[in-house]
Amino acid sequence: MRKPCNWRAPFVARTDLNASGNYLKKGFSLSALTQAVMLSGMMALGAASAHAADVAEESVQPAIKSDLAAHTLLVDAAVAGDRLVAVGSRGHIVYSDDQGKTWTQANVPVRQLLTAVYFADDKNGWAVGHDSLILHTSDAGANWEMQYRDPELDQPIDPEGPSLLERPLMDVWFKNANTGFAIGAYGTFLRTDDGGKTWEDRSYDIDNPDGFHYNAITAVKGAGLMLAGEMGTLYRSPDFGDTWETLTDLPYDGSWFGASGTSSDNVVLVWGLRGNLFRSTDFGDTWEQVELLTPNNGPLEATLLGGGLSGDGKLVVVGAGGVVLSSTDGGNSFDVMTRPDRIALASAKALGDGELLLVGQHGVATMPASALKAH
Repeated sequence: MRKPCNWRAPFVARTDLNASGNYLKKGFSLSALTQAVMLSGMMALGAASAHAADVAEESVQPAIKSDLAAHTLLVDAAVAGDRLVAVGSRGHIVYSDDQGKTWTQANVPVRQLLTAVYFADDKNGWAVGHDSLILHTSDAGANWEMQYRDPELDQPIDPEGPSLLERPLMDVWFKNANTGFAIGAYGTFLRTDDGGKTWEDRSYDIDNPDGFHYNAITAVKGAGLMLAGEMGTLYRSPDFGDTWETLTDLPYDGSWFGASGTSSDNVVLVWGLRGNLFRSTDFGDTWEQVELLTPNNGPLEATLLGGGLSGDGKLVVVGAGGVVLSSTDGGNSFDVMTRPDRIALASAKALGDGELLLVGQHGVATMPASALKAH
């Protein structure tokens, strides 16, 4: 593994000072999925990796193998050919070759919380997480190697100097097997053009002087990339990551936790707090709120977390309290249900056999898409 370049996130204004004027040790403020899953009473997921930074020259340890890996907190899922892959807490990565009926734990070199996974093709995938970790697989998710982590974790800590500001990565997207982007806390924006052998800090490519967290990045068919973050911030790139434009006149000022393109050109959806889901048909020039009604015809008020577009054009979005949304018309409308178990859901995929793959607080589960209509 090639040693990564020594980069620093450029934004430290949000780090607190103590009475002596020294920086306090501060973990990632619980944004995006971490904060939202806590709505169901979960413990602060970022605490463990923040405290681990207290030790200079921190060692990297492989994830512990567990028969329960598929039933602990999982945060994101992806499709790699005929295989399903899900990532989550304690460095757990699991995969299934039978559409979610059984799961096998992958070999993973780290134990930190993993927040997102993306496959550029049937074999090559990347996962990101706390400690600015970036992992790569070339065998469809069975075995992973570490390509990158925050270089400051390998530096001695000066007791009189600033403490480490933890910068978890929250999402990852690849254009092909060579060019990809990883985004996260405090405006962190990394780019690779060699399949992850080297990662370059490109945070200054985006106008984000306050260092707002980035939570989601997605491709928009026929248009480019959309980047969504906290405080209602949205950015777009018509050249798929080379240059970025800040969107103005935004539809709301709460945090965005997810974003997805559709099977139609220029159409993109973003979602976040209190059931807010907006749709644009012109790559973000204008937005219209999508009405989401519960089975009792009341407005949906649950926080929406993750999800996205499947190969057959179906959109699935999930969130706190077991909320599941599904659309077959490009996001114009959604079927809405709340699962009886009320378990917080972090992300979802529509499978080709009419099933939905759900990942969240209690790991992986499947349910028939027809259950939304019946509900």
